[in-house]
Parts: sequence; C-alpha cells; structure tokens
Amino acid sequence: MSNNPVPDEILDTALRLADTKSWETVHLFDIAENLNMTLEHIRDYYPQKDDLVEAWFDRADRAVLSVDPGEDFLNRSDSERLHTVIMTWLDALFPYRKVTREMLYYKFEFGHIHLQVLGVLRISRTVQWFREAARVNTTHLRRVVEEVGTTSIYLATFSQWLFDDSQGSKNTRLFLEKLLTRAENCVDALDSLVP
Repeated sequence: MSNNPVPDEILDTALRLADTKSWETVHLFDIAENLNMTLEHIRDYYPQKDDLVEAWFDRADRAVLSVDPGEDFLNRSDSERLHTVIMTWLDALFPYRKVTREMLYYKFEFGHIHLQVLGVLRISRTVQWFREAARVNTTHLRRVVEEVGTTSIYLATFSQWLFDDSQGSKNTRLFLEKLLTRAENCVDALDSLVP
C-alpha cells in the first residue's frame, strides 16, 4: 500500500464494485459517489479508468518485492525462487481474480490498442521485477534466453491461473513448477553447448 491512503481507497472501492457487478460496468463516477468525493478528486490519482488496472498490477508487483530474501530463500535454485515470486504475484491478485480477468478482457477490446501497447511494457517490467526479487543474476546470452523464457512461462502461468478453480491454485502451482523445470533443463543444455 502507498503512504497516501486515498489512491488505495479508490482502488479498493473500484475492485469491490467490480466484484459485485463487473469491471466493464464500473465507472469512475460510481467510485466517486461511493467515496463521497468529486470526479476531479478521482482524476488527481487516476486520470483514466485503466490507471486503476495498472495500480492493481502495481500492487501485485509490490507484493513480489516484499518477498523475504532470507537464507532459506537464497539457498533455493533460481527456478524455485522464481516459482515463489510468480506465485506471490498471482496470490496478491487472487482476492479479485474474476475482476482481474475482466480487466484483461477490457484491455484486449478492439478499440483499446493504446492499452495493449502499454500492456507489453507492463509485462516486461513485471518480469524484470520477478528476476530481481528472485535474485537471478545471469548476464549476456544466458540472461536474454532466460528473460524470454521467463516471460513465456509467466504469460502461460497467468493464463492458467485466470481459470484455475483448484484449491489454493494447486493446478497453477504444479503447472508453473513443470514449466520452470523444463526451462532449467533447456538452459543447462544450452550451457553445455556454449564453451
């Protein structure tokens, strides 16, 4: 959460309203009326509705950055640490998974090409934070290969998670573990080919 409670209060209200209705039907004036504030006040923090989506994903990024890098965490393999941070990100979104899914539908609507371009930047930024939080310190060709792989794994896992009704997202956790193990084996094979 930020030091200023107002943006969080606005976001939380938007999420609650969307959870009872849908993201598509929530308007900024609904949020303003619910909080007894003006649209101008909402605009001070969220100039457009999609800024609320970005704030929601920023909240998940912050959850990743708060992962305790204690000795137990640091003694795990890169793939195990990545598993922890990716699932931390998804777990942060879990209370409003249905709304998160609706937010993505909203972003992918035909007329929202400007939101889709920004979405690509969001993916890249989030993957970089995953790697930082997981303390992955590879460089050069291996870093490039791992970033592409991590991005693919993240997107596949996120897609799986959006519709995973298993207890505690168990199916997503297993899916992610399988993908990370395969990626680790591929990178190890690449290492054996490069002198």
